[in-house]
Amino acid sequence: MNSDSSSIGQCPECGSELGPGQKLIEFEESDGTTGVFAECYSCDEVVRPE
Repeated sequence: MNSDSSSIGQCPECGSELGPGQKLIEFEESDGTTGVFAECYSCDEVVRPE
């Protein structure tokens, strides 16, 4: 993830930056960290941002 605070990460499929408005769901992983699924508008896929 880059230092831009408006980014939630990059798409693992195409590398596009994902913004907070693309977040679909946020959940707690079994290890206590927060997981996120987002919609990538560039490749039209639901992804886990990197």
